[in-house]
Amino acid sequence: MNSSSAYDYRNLGVVRKLGMEALKKELGVVGAAYFMRQYCPGYGNYTEDRKQLLAGITLSKIDEIIGSLEPENERSPHI
Repeated sequence: MNSSSAYDYRNLGVVRKLGMEALKKELGVVGAAYFMRQYCPGYGNYTEDRKQLLAGITLSKIDEIIGSLEPENERSPHI
């Protein structure tokens, strides 16, 4: 697959196939898999999910939660 003029790059199937071949060649199968994991599409509606997850959470509550996780002698001073 040396001659790039022989491929129809408007065809997403072709682009995907050539891209995966290039990734496997340069990164190996495992490296290509790790690379692809970065670009997998998510699911759901992040904005709505976030609103539900953070409903009623204030900065004071977050500070309280973080403070409860840190040992007393390692707590950061409040600014």
